[in-house]
Amino acid sequence: MYSLIAVLIVIACILLVLVVLVQSSKGGGLVSNFSASSQIMGVRKTADFLEKATWTLATALLLLSLLASIAVPRQRDEAARSRIEDQVDNAIDPDRLTNFPTTVPEQPGSQEDNFNE
Repeated sequence: MYSLIAVLIVIACILLVLVVLVQSSKGGGLVSNFSASSQIMGVRKTADFLEKATWTLATALLLLSLLASIAVPRQRDEAARSRIEDQVDNAIDPDRLTNFPTTVPEQPGSQEDNFNE
């Protein structure tokens, strides 16, 4: 299923690129070649078709991308688990750690006595 969606995404991308390259924002491109008003598909109809094709292909690309993210094959085997999941499962509870002293114990003949002499 995922392979079929991936192929459809590639086809939609190629068609979208071709349709966008045919258009021109300045009124040129394919639309400017059909300047005769006696043709069946005149300038306005060509521009409308290309715009509708662009929007349709962009929407199809968006929907196919969403479908592909849903259809991605996932492995849920114990061997395929990530390192982060393993670290979370094997983490040590901080409350169970031993408490180390945070202050330095005073020793006889500390440095203060040495400075007074």
